[in-house]
Amino acid sequence: MRTVLAIALTLGATSPAFAASGPFFSMSNTNFVVLLGFLLFVGILLFVKVPSLLGGQLDARAEGIQKELDEARALREEAQTILASYERKQQEVQAQADRIVAAAREDAAGAAEAAKADLDTSIARRLAAAEEQIASAEASAVKEVRDQAVSIAVAAADQVIAKQMTATEANKLIDAAITDVNEKLH
Repeated sequence: MRTVLAIALTLGATSPAFAASGPFFSMSNTNFVVLLGFLLFVGILLFVKVPSLLGGQLDARAEGIQKELDEARALREEAQTILASYERKQQEVQAQADRIVAAAREDAAGAAEAAKADLDTSIARRLAAAEEQIASAEASAVKEVRDQAVSIAVAAADQVIAKQMTATEANKLIDAAITDVNEKLH
């Protein structure tokens, strides 16, 4: 088919040669000589099978381009799978980060509740300690007042007894006290 096309193109290109004047098939006609050279050139090209070589090279180039396209398509698909994998991993990492943040918030809320409970307990202990100190201070003050009242009463009783008691009565009381202590100690 290629050969027929080449011959038809050759004959179509030589039609202006028929417009020359004089005998066409003479070696003095330049158009005829050019036609013969062209036909010889085309014949040599056909003999050496240049059109099939060119076709083979074009086919080889087309196959190479097709291989490159297939390789590019495969690389594109691989890149898409890798991208999808990284997007999934990114989503997993984001979900994990969200879970970590939620857990941290829960831990912080728990720690705040525990700190509040500890603070309440500490305040209650301090209030109890303060109440105990107040009660102790009250008891101490009451005791001091009683002790002072007793001291004043003893001093007043001493003065009253000292005014009403004579020396013989005082000696009798001292002897009775010594006897009483002696009996209790032995």
